[in-house]
Amino acid sequence: MKQNAIIGIDASNIRAGGGVTHLIELLKAAEPAQYGIEKFIIWGGSKTLGRIEEKPWIQKIHHPYLDKSFLHRLYWAIFKLKKEAFIHKIDLLFVPGGSDASNFQPMVTMSQNLLPFEWKELKRYGWTFSTLKGILLRFVQGATFKKAQGVIFMTQYAQAAAIKVTGKLNADQVVIGHGINPMFDHEPQAERYQHTFSPTSPCRLLYVSGLEPYKQQWHVAEAASLLQQQGYPIYLDLVGPMGLGYQRLMETLERLDPQQRFIRYHGAVPYEELKQMYASADIGVFASTCETFGQIVTEAMSAGLPMACSNRSAMPEILEDCGIYFDPENPAEIAESLKILIENPTLRFSYATKAYQKSKNFTWEKCAHQTLGFLESQLKKYVAQS
Repeated sequence: MKQNAIIGIDASNIRAGGGVTHLIELLKAAEPAQYGIEKFIIWGGSKTLGRIEEKPWIQKIHHPYLDKSFLHRLYWAIFKLKKEAFIHKIDLLFVPGGSDASNFQPMVTMSQNLLPFEWKELKRYGWTFSTLKGILLRFVQGATFKKAQGVIFMTQYAQAAAIKVTGKLNADQVVIGHGINPMFDHEPQAERYQHTFSPTSPCRLLYVSGLEPYKQQWHVAEAASLLQQQGYPIYLDLVGPMGLGYQRLMETLERLDPQQRFIRYHGAVPYEELKQMYASADIGVFASTCETFGQIVTEAMSAGLPMACSNRSAMPEILEDCGIYFDPENPAEIAESLKILIENPTLRFSYATKAYQKSKNFTWEKCAHQTLGFLESQLKKYVAQS
């Protein structure tokens, strides 16, 4: 491979959430010269490009269509991207959003959305636009994985789930997890777990996640109500942007705790303020039934929280033996798991310490090293075969 490779990044369909965070942090931690990469050329919308740190080896290219509708972006991807790639002498195209319509080769893509590949979870949306979008992505991303030279998965679980739908892939595959923002780092201190909970100083339970049908916040609220009825002094803080699960959660909270005596939904909280939310909590809760990776879990682990966690999807792969598990659709089982942690400060500290230590495996430097190394290997392979 030549030592001045130019890598193109199609960020046209990366507009919010974890995809944007991944791209920002990946490039921030990258050392491209170590992998024979001279430059990254990135196509994206103005907001996405604006959040990417300026580097001498990054060139950002904006097209007006990339700030418009899905159809505008699709037109650009089909009819413009390949021409742009040739004009800028791209050696390899990286498509972190998982959907490619350019047919440029060589191309490496990435699976960051598990929902389209898990029909049971997608059906939770009913007959909505989100369901139709998920079905479309199931075919588009499946086709992208099929024609890619390389595919990056975030967990072994997500890899197996996608291949179950697509069938065997000829592409080289690798599993690379996300990193964790260092601002969450807070080593557990024993004294944090030694106090006794009381009505004036309740156990603070924290669940951070968007309100989507597969996130199951309503079941966690039911579990909190069960604990309250049994005399356990708890307070559940729910944090995350509104989604299609909002109505169900609001109806549940109106029925269980209309006065917000022991449950409060805070809405979306700025990313920078989450650190204080984690620092104020005693136990982290995560009840999702569909996760490609589980970024929120790793952040809570890094913040030194003992975790009560869903036993579904990729969660056991991420948390391993560093927390306690429950069926996320069984409020009684969620409550029982929380009860075990509430009653046992030694166990809370043990889980928090193990989770914190494991969180050290997830760094953006490691993610960048593995990702750029994979891109380099795929370009070398393509050149050798040409």
